[in-house]
Amino acid sequence: MTTPLRIVRLANFVTPVSGGLRTALRHLGAGYLAAGHRPVLIVPGPRRREESTDQGLVITLPGPVLPGSGGYRVLTDRKAVARTLASLEPDRLEVSDRTTLRWTGAWARRNGVRAAMVSHESATGLLGAWGLPGAAARVLGDRINSRTAQAYDTVVCTTEWAAAEFRRIGAEHVVRAPLGVDLEALHPDRFAASRQRVRTRYAGRGQVLLVLCSRLSAEKRPARALDALAELRRRGTPAVLAVAGTGPLLPGLSERARRERLPVRFLGHVGGRDALAELLACADVVLAPGPVETFGLAALEALACGTPVVASRHSALPSIIGPAGLAAEDSGAAFADGVRDLLERPEYDRRAAARARAEEFGWPAAVAGFLAAHGTDRVVAEARR
Repeated sequence: MTTPLRIVRLANFVTPVSGGLRTALRHLGAGYLAAGHRPVLIVPGPRRREESTDQGLVITLPGPVLPGSGGYRVLTDRKAVARTLASLEPDRLEVSDRTTLRWTGAWARRNGVRAAMVSHESATGLLGAWGLPGAAARVLGDRINSRTAQAYDTVVCTTEWAAAEFRRIGAEHVVRAPLGVDLEALHPDRFAASRQRVRTRYAGRGQVLLVLCSRLSAEKRPARALDALAELRRRGTPAVLAVAGTGPLLPGLSERARRERLPVRFLGHVGGRDALAELLACADVVLAPGPVETFGLAALEALACGTPVVASRHSALPSIIGPAGLAAEDSGAAFADGVRDLLERPEYDRRAAARARAEEFGWPAAVAGFLAAHGTDRVVAEARR
């Protein structure tokens, strides 16, 4: 029989409306709980709170808003975090922030707790996206990753692309564990009846509907979606764009769309799983321009809804979307080329290929991969002796 483990997870940069990370945390926690473990999630918020949820216990500790981040909060009170960890007496620690929370690796080692850091992004890529020159970004990224690798028993990477920067510095305890997608809730058949009705909210007859589902921040490169839209219209393709998401770049993007008379609908945060899925399902193509994405849950959710994706060639997404989309260089013209190439495929074929690719990434396999990274297979073996 399986020995239940208290798996305590720590995450920063989570907001009530944030996308990929919050989704991943929720599904992994629910999977741990279903497997018989006792997951606890600790995140920052405006005030302390404890809540029992379908992903286990969620503890919110007070954390300030990071200036210029568009609402992201961080856990800055180390003493409060350490006290909470000590009271929980974790068997495993899982951390989703290799910068401000890296000190928890030393806490885990002092207390005899096996700890894993989850790499949700490329450190080198993020530094470059924030304006650091290439060579300097690589040197600093390697330094950050080296300290991370030294601090934790395991580094969990969701793609080989994400793992590459750790392998480059010789880190040996790196494991692969892909994320997943909800294949039942995000099924094309669920939205067949409503697809055309929803589509008419955003696109007229004969128009091409593009969708960007992303946080509107610098590392996501949302302006490239507007670049692609402008290029498509310049070439005579009657494209329109719906943007689901918010962030610090929203005012500038809105002003640009108004100034250039680009047909863009800024929807803000789209609440509710079905509402977002309906939007993804009725699109012709979803754009994923972020060059530092290590997995891209929004892109995978689009595939699950039967919609192909054009993604940055320099992210991890080309290996995720496979034949269900296209990889493009980081320019509006290249993304426009990708959109036109996808539209040349028969609609049934491109939608069937998208769904088929998504079916390779279910959450049960992702949960199993993360639990294996935590060494639960060894716990089970010991319990059976």
